[in-house]
Amino acid sequence: MPPSLPAAHTPHLPTGGWFGRYLRIDLSRRSTEVVEIEPRVSRQLIGGVGLGTWLLTQETKAGFDPLGEEAALVVAFGPLVGTPLTTSAKVAFVAKSPLTGRLNDALSSSGFAIAGKRTGFDALVLRGRAAEPSVVLTDGDALEVVPCPALWGQALRLGELEARLAAQFPGYELTIAGIAAEHRVRYASLANNGRHAGRGGLGAVLAAKQIKAVGVRGCHAVPLAHAERAVTLARDLARRSLGPATEKYRELGTVANLATFNRLAALPTRNFQESTFEGATALSGESLRETRARGRSACSGCTIGCEHFFEVTPGAPPVKAEYENVFALGPLCGVSSPELVLRASRLCDELGLDTISAGGSIAFAMECAERGVFAGTQWEAEAKGLRFGDGARMLELLEAIAHRRAGLGALLAEGSRRAAEILGPPAPGFAAHVKGLEIPGYEPRALQTMALGFAVSSRGADHNRSGAYEVDFSGRVDRLAGSPEAARLAVETEDRAAVLDSLILCKFLRRALRDVHEEAAEMLTAVTGAPVDMPEVQSAAKRIVLLKRLFNEREGWRPEEDTLPARFFEELLPGGAARGAGLTREQFEEMKRAYHEARGLNADGSLPRATIEEFGLDALLTGRNADTLDAPGMHPARGARGEPEDR
Repeated sequence: MPPSLPAAHTPHLPTGGWFGRYLRIDLSRRSTEVVEIEPRVSRQLIGGVGLGTWLLTQETKAGFDPLGEEAALVVAFGPLVGTPLTTSAKVAFVAKSPLTGRLNDALSSSGFAIAGKRTGFDALVLRGRAAEPSVVLTDGDALEVVPCPALWGQALRLGELEARLAAQFPGYELTIAGIAAEHRVRYASLANNGRHAGRGGLGAVLAAKQIKAVGVRGCHAVPLAHAERAVTLARDLARRSLGPATEKYRELGTVANLATFNRLAALPTRNFQESTFEGATALSGESLRETRARGRSACSGCTIGCEHFFEVTPGAPPVKAEYENVFALGPLCGVSSPELVLRASRLCDELGLDTISAGGSIAFAMECAERGVFAGTQWEAEAKGLRFGDGARMLELLEAIAHRRAGLGALLAEGSRRAAEILGPPAPGFAAHVKGLEIPGYEPRALQTMALGFAVSSRGADHNRSGAYEVDFSGRVDRLAGSPEAARLAVETEDRAAVLDSLILCKFLRRALRDVHEEAAEMLTAVTGAPVDMPEVQSAAKRIVLLKRLFNEREGWRPEEDTLPARFFEELLPGGAARGAGLTREQFEEMKRAYHEARGLNADGSLPRATIEEFGLDALLTGRNADTLDAPGMHPARGARGEPEDR
């Protein structure tokens, strides 16, 4: 290995939780710099996704190419990682998405999070581009950039790649970009210990920097300001995590949702043409448990254990199945064979593909083929015979996409939005995405608060950054008739998600918590020693959501992006419990108006100067990235309802 390159200095340790600094890694220069984080920033943004969004804004200038040398990839840790608190072994990866051109963050649970925090930093920021394919290694005090040409371009499955890297770099926890990332598939994932930060193309961002893997190891224990109190909270939370609020995750995992969603006619089927699937029973968690169950596991430091593994074929390694991968590679593509769906899920993991975007892009292509959209194009011959339900073709397309093979593979590697734009009308009307991110397994016409959540989310169509489906299932609103009241409730779910993603804790804990904001304050006080109270956490949540929107405005966001494809306004659901359900544009705009008002936004969804100042975003964004506050598309001279302010 080449000689180690020293960091600026070894970080000192604070009272607890926050180390108060991040490590800037310049790959072009093979150098590092330790950068201080002011205590007010840590308290105002908590950590994780909140801190990562701020760092991405700090470390880049407006309009940068997400796959360019000027792009940054932020690896952000939360203040709770490395503590006894259950599910806290999580890391946030934050970057500008090559799929959407907007903010993207994705979380992953593994030993990488713990080892990364033990380097003594609250985040790592990778900038620039290595001169040749390499692996980045850091223990916090030194950096090594190790060339790895033998691992680049070899079409290795991620399992084999992880094994080789682990043998070559013992003692390091690794995050890896797979073959799809090398080929710049716009929804390539990052993998660590068999788990994936899947959405938005973060793998492509890392591979564009000519980095195959990032390895971390550290020796700094995460200090606890009030150790006894932190341990007491951890024991109480662990006990509740084993209660009825998380029972379904322990018994079946998220795949338990499939039968429920099918019953409610909320299961997206055949590229959102239908909302019930005749093959749902065979793919349900209950059926898989009876016929194919082969074990259960848990993330590092987790007491819930939601991971369930199922047999594909006798003697073959079992596959982890979750609702989103089964939905996207099953009903969405019209595939009812459990074996083919599980094989496709395993293939996505081996190739490093986001299962939702991969399934969504293939389902879009299947509908294009059935409707004759490929006729007269360069893809006509290859698309001939492509139909919903063809699981064998789906497997072939996954390989073609990951390797960007000429033809449909290269087209679909761009994602459904870009593919639809290339094909032209009528394709854009049924490409199921928001801001370029393919819609997950929640039918918007049957879950109309979730429809709003998809549209306004900074990441695009997303069920993790907006839990608006909780409102639809709560019984407090009519899920088939969106309302302004539901929009205001959706804001609350976004705020809760922002807190959990910044601490970072698993969202499967949310029903086990008395109040997310209240208990977050208790945990932060015990771990960090800062006297955090519930109102401070509530304010931080709102600030984080607004900061995400502000980054997007800087990068060119326009109000017309906050919508759904035409299909959802022009077609009614054909059957099941939601038969005849639909969204009208007038109804949807009414919901958005209520959302904007509740968030303190302008009438068009942009941030007014008053809201920026109220949440201290102007103080956070100073100096080199002050251009964020004057980004194109912003309306700083307007009030929260769009009227000019009295200056």
